[in-house]
Amino acid sequence: MIQGLIGRKKGMTQVFTDSGEAEAVTILEVGPCTVLQVKTIDTDGYNAAQLGFGEAKKINAARKGQMKNLGNFQHLREFRLESTDGIQVGDKVDASLFAPGDKVKVTGISKGRGFAGVVKRHNFHGGPKTHGQSDRNRAPGAIGSTTTPGRVLKGRRMAGHMGHQQVTVRGLEVFKTDASRSIIMVKGAVPGADNGLVLIGKTTRGK
Repeated sequence: MIQGLIGRKKGMTQVFTDSGEAEAVTILEVGPCTVLQVKTIDTDGYNAAQLGFGEAKKINAARKGQMKNLGNFQHLREFRLESTDGIQVGDKVDASLFAPGDKVKVTGISKGRGFAGVVKRHNFHGGPKTHGQSDRNRAPGAIGSTTTPGRVLKGRRMAGHMGHQQVTVRGLEVFKTDASRSIIMVKGAVPGADNGLVLIGKTTRGK
């Protein structure tokens, strides 16, 4: 059985539970996705299903052949499976895969922050604010040793490109689903900007 879908993050809002408590939720547009390829251990060395999502304006002939005339999909992603029994090319998978109370993991690309200093990027507290150190408020301080090793070691936390990386959040709870509108609501925040592509899958790990 397929355990995940491709979708988009539509934004955040707050809803109220039956007890009257406010809950922050993220709205996700999930599917419908179409199975384009089924991989098995015998043919590919592992079990997986390739899904298509979204409508592309232009695709080349090679991509059309890959989609087997099932549609012009903008995004293709592969989901590993324990078994491919009962899964056929052309099957549709939608938001009905999830139910309120399910635990899911969401993978997306975090917002890009550009070039950032160490205070913003790594939460450094900066240098002293007194005793003549007026220009070291947001500086990293020393970055290496002296003669040994005589160089800056790899992995040193320094200023640089921040964000725009793949991030996975596990253990989010599905609050509400609406299969007719391909919408699910999950408690909490998920990585990425509004309308960003996300992968949603069931999980037993996390919070």
